[in-house]
Amino acid sequence: MTDPDPVLRALAHPLRLRMLTLMWPGPMSAAELARELDISHALASGHLRRLDAAGLVELAEERTRRGGRERRYRTVHGSPLSDQRDGTQLLAATLAHTLQERSVRRAPESEGVTVDAELWVEPDVWEAARRQLAGIAADLHDAARPPRTPGTMPVGMSLMAFPLREAPGVAPDRDPS
Repeated sequence: MTDPDPVLRALAHPLRLRMLTLMWPGPMSAAELARELDISHALASGHLRRLDAAGLVELAEERTRRGGRERRYRTVHGSPLSDQRDGTQLLAATLAHTLQERSVRRAPESEGVTVDAELWVEPDVWEAARRQLAGIAADLHDAARPPRTPGTMPVGMSLMAFPLREAPGVAPDRDPS
């Protein structure tokens, strides 16, 4: 088995996924990420370097702060998770971990959507649904604001939808006619 590529390795850590999400609406420094994630500055810097090396973040600005240089990074927009077909199991495990962590923070009085399904649909129905799901995710990303912006609320979303192969050893259905 070969090593996964650097993008997949970078995406496969729950903290790095959260960092990408936090930097989606605007740039953040390692210090800002550390405060938001309640981790050390050194740990935030290390994860940020890994994301930068994989091309998932880019330097947005450098500014002088308290006599030093502060580098602020932003997420490179695109859909790298959807593009990682070879790493589906690794990404599923990371998303499951992230979902489990977020579920503890769910506001008990809030409404949400929870779905689990294995369905058989026509290819055109799947393609229409896939596009709608991608559109919903894009709409939420476009509406995202920096953490703790007045008038906003944190929302968690984990989504993984894809066509399945038939289970091994299961005979395909035969037309009864």
